[in-house]
Amino acid sequence: MKTLYLECNMGAAGDMLMAALYELLPNGQSFTDKMNMLGIPGVELKAEKTSKCGIQGTHMKVSVYHMAESSENHSHSHNHLPEICSLIDSLDLPGNVKKDAKEVYGLIADAESKVHGQPVSEVHFHEVGALDAVADVVGVCLLMDLIAPDEVLASPVHVGFGSVKTMHGILPVPAPATALLLKGIPAYGGQIEGELCTPTGAALLKHFVSRFGERPVITANDIGYGMGTKDLERANCLRAFLGEKEGEREAVTKLECNLDDMTGEDIGFAMEQLFKEGARDVYTQGIGMKKNRPGIMLSVICLPEDADRLAQVMMKHTTTLGIRRQDMSRYYLSRKTETVDTPLGSVRVKTSSGMGVKRSKAEYEDLAKIAEEKGLSLSEVRDRLDDIK
Repeated sequence: MKTLYLECNMGAAGDMLMAALYELLPNGQSFTDKMNMLGIPGVELKAEKTSKCGIQGTHMKVSVYHMAESSENHSHSHNHLPEICSLIDSLDLPGNVKKDAKEVYGLIADAESKVHGQPVSEVHFHEVGALDAVADVVGVCLLMDLIAPDEVLASPVHVGFGSVKTMHGILPVPAPATALLLKGIPAYGGQIEGELCTPTGAALLKHFVSRFGERPVITANDIGYGMGTKDLERANCLRAFLGEKEGEREAVTKLECNLDDMTGEDIGFAMEQLFKEGARDVYTQGIGMKKNRPGIMLSVICLPEDADRLAQVMMKHTTTLGIRRQDMSRYYLSRKTETVDTPLGSVRVKTSSGMGVKRSKAEYEDLAKIAEEKGLSLSEVRDRLDDIK
């Protein structure tokens, strides 16, 4: 599986992400030429070789040349979401790149709206609405399209600490909009003073990254170094690893209890509640218990961070007096679901891959719906749609 891993030990900003991804291209000049011909008013992009703490990498310099237009110039005319989206739509880009760029700006607008208590359409972007930021967002989205990874992973994000000066005044690090964008994403600070993660960087990570954590086992084919502008005590760079990931393990926890005094209906209800609360799997096995009583062993597979909560659910909905816990790991295949249009109707197809295996399977619910609507058996539907696998 073609995997892109972003190492954000020194935070993330739009220009750093763009430079790191740029270094993964076999012909970076074609990218900068494309960006400079897009028609972003007054913007020029240049990839500059630089070093931090003796490490060579690329700094993506975005210059904005102000051009007089009536009473104001372009750099101050694209500060609201509708205007930015209109500008993006006008660029010579593939449709999916425009869509990604507008969705990234939508994330920023939503965060700024909540922070400042304004409708999304009235949010004034200030720093992130400037044309150099538009170039950063569009550039990263275009690079993601060119590189076309099957999945994008990232490390926890280093945000720094202290305060940052903005158009709104002096704000704590991470800035409120950045903190909101990083909600649900593992992040840390307290090591480097200053703003390491910008709202643009946070929004790009939120949009493209499917999972944050330690770097998995990847056979890296290319490594890119995107350099920041500041000289710090650590190498101020974001690293991008592009390569093949053959398989992956994740930590899981198994919870178990033995039951000999519950009806099948009650056990079934308990299983439903456990699934609703986030269990990865719930199943039962017949066992022999004390006093020669036949019983049921109820087993729950979950993420370690969910184990305590799910143990409480087990206690609430079963008659058990104790629950066994076992922490372990499991191998798993990466999965993605796509909707495929077929002559019989739309069908969701789940594709699993990794460890030298790739398989596809149509969702049962969609097949069953078609079978009922068309008066066919499930096997007939599968036979007719076999070519979608």
